[in-house]
Amino acid sequence: MQDNATEVTAAGIARLAGVGRAAVSNWRRRHTDFPRPVGGTETSPAFALAEVEGWLRRHSKLAEVPLKERVWQRLAGHPAGPVTALTHAGCVLLLIHDRSPVWLEVSSGTDERLAALLPEALEQVLTTRLGGGPDGSHANPPGSVNTGPVNTGPVNTPTAHQLLPSAPLFRAVAELAAELGARHTFEFLLGRHLDANPRQYTATPADLAGLMAALAGTARTVLDPACGTGALLRSAGGGNAGGSGGPSGNGSGGATGRRLYAQDSSPELAALTALRLALHTRAPVHAAAGDALRADAHPELRADAVLCRPPFNERDWGHDELAYDPRWEYGFPARTESELAWVQHALARLREGGTAVLLMPPAAASRRSGRRIRADLLRRGALRAVVALPVGAAPPYNIPLHLWVLRRPQRACAQPEVLLTDAGRFAGEGRGGPDWQGVRETVLNAWHAFDRTGRLDERPGLARSVPVIELLDDDVDLAPARHLPPPAAADGAGRLTDVRERLAETLRLTAGLTPPVDPARPAAGRRPLTTVGELARAGALVMRTGGNGGRTRLPVLTDHDVLAGTAPSGTLPESDEEAVLTEAGDVVVPVLGGGAVARVIDDATAGAALGRNLVLLRPDPELLDAWFLAGFLRGTANNRQASSYASTATRLDVRRLQLPRLLPAEQRRYGARFRALDEFERTLRQAGRLGEQLLRGMYDGLTDGTVAPD
Repeated sequence: MQDNATEVTAAGIARLAGVGRAAVSNWRRRHTDFPRPVGGTETSPAFALAEVEGWLRRHSKLAEVPLKERVWQRLAGHPAGPVTALTHAGCVLLLIHDRSPVWLEVSSGTDERLAALLPEALEQVLTTRLGGGPDGSHANPPGSVNTGPVNTGPVNTPTAHQLLPSAPLFRAVAELAAELGARHTFEFLLGRHLDANPRQYTATPADLAGLMAALAGTARTVLDPACGTGALLRSAGGGNAGGSGGPSGNGSGGATGRRLYAQDSSPELAALTALRLALHTRAPVHAAAGDALRADAHPELRADAVLCRPPFNERDWGHDELAYDPRWEYGFPARTESELAWVQHALARLREGGTAVLLMPPAAASRRSGRRIRADLLRRGALRAVVALPVGAAPPYNIPLHLWVLRRPQRACAQPEVLLTDAGRFAGEGRGGPDWQGVRETVLNAWHAFDRTGRLDERPGLARSVPVIELLDDDVDLAPARHLPPPAAADGAGRLTDVRERLAETLRLTAGLTPPVDPARPAAGRRPLTTVGELARAGALVMRTGGNGGRTRLPVLTDHDVLAGTAPSGTLPESDEEAVLTEAGDVVVPVLGGGAVARVIDDATAGAALGRNLVLLRPDPELLDAWFLAGFLRGTANNRQASSYASTATRLDVRRLQLPRLLPAEQRRYGARFRALDEFERTLRQAGRLGEQLLRGMYDGLTDGTVAPD
């Protein structure tokens, strides 16, 4: 009966059966033996997962759903909640990863036997990996959270009573770990949980985490005092990522002797981070729950590196009770300067010469309330670099965030300089994200050159080292853009003339491509229609969904690229599940936003990975013309009848999109006309982009003096 407590929604049933939600509603109305709701609400009922799976099997409606999806459904519908289920699953995965023979022994009998034997086995592995050395003889540093008789950090050892309802989940997780490996299984489940709850968690993109770790350099001890889901420490952790088996973990840290320290105010995040890091590296992991400013879990630590994404714009950070805290070496932060409190906390946890890299809001570089602390950080040589990131680098995506690189001073510098870098030019279009390769090369090249000599020659528009004395004015404004020389003007007037000529030619081409409108003719009789779903079942096309990055870095076609008609511009995290690669002749359809858009992939776009919220249709060219298919999918009425609506979003069910049943020759006639319309649309977009470029160049040229007013 325990398994019946795992619930699944109508959307989950639809994913299990490989159908739309409307089909599930029809089943409930037409089949009297369909399982009754066991929870949820009248408008969003929940059903017992075991009963649903049984019904789908009896009616031959259970699709060949990947094991990953079935495991996720069990975790998402767990009666104790997905976070508790994910934490317990992570403990089991750590046991499988470190001591697979023990797991095989405890899981060999009934669910009751598994639940009875598992706590002792989990406590041993948690103590070894999260509570101390191989024998659990030493505890975490002073201040770490003790949640049981043996210190295992923020991860409680669950009891047999708590574990019994999760036994089916654990067996499914173990099956998935045998296929993917324990680490990748946990990464998949954690990623799905974060994607399902975007407002609860602030994720640090992998590219940004990698850049911050690279700026900090090689370090034996690394601390993140506001670790979140552990992305920064995961980038810095290195070590043996391991597979699904292997010998018992010994917490030795390998030859590097690396140690990772984490803390977060959320006990749930601290526990998930501890498990994530333990699965990612053999290094000892010292994790704790608690507010690092008010209740520092590692007060005696002097780390080689601190990586941190502090909470932004917090007023209640402990200003009143921490007025005399010894960490404020550079000045007591104002109530509105919580980020400068985190900066000084990071410096206080560094050894001399250690490096801290913090992600900061741009306002922290210029607010008047923080100018005295900024001035002292500069005078004493603690602040070494400020890097302006491009818009879209990390949430909040509409703000160009900064990186501060700090170093605990070993000795005073007679004429200190600070590096200012602006990577804003590498912003990507729309939601595609920045050009991370350009950002990384520019920032690291400038930092390494500056770090070697203490200064950097001007790189117009990108970087320069500024003498500290130049910044110590009334504002102590550290925003890089205000101190960098503008990019070298390369014949501004000539460049604008070239843009103007290209725009004129494009407009002439647009006029020639304007489609003729045929005189009205009597409406044809009602044509027989089919749907994309029917064509897929008949083998006339193949449907694929995107969202997996695979193991190879590839350009990613995003929904914004499809909507804007631009080149692939996105990125996806690496995964063991292979990416869906586009081929010439594929038709790609966005499923969010309510727009009537379909794009035929050409040779230039072929080979890109399919991004999230996209469906790829690969027609059989003997049966379906790609342009005919794409054209009819763009019909406004067609999209309206195939869309479902939530309170804040519109989602397209591609299977319900309709098109007429026509012979191939007639399809090609329509396809040729649709292709001409596509060329006209692309030319219009090009004209718009050139017009915007000309306008921007004229405004800039008139204001900076490179273009005369007459």
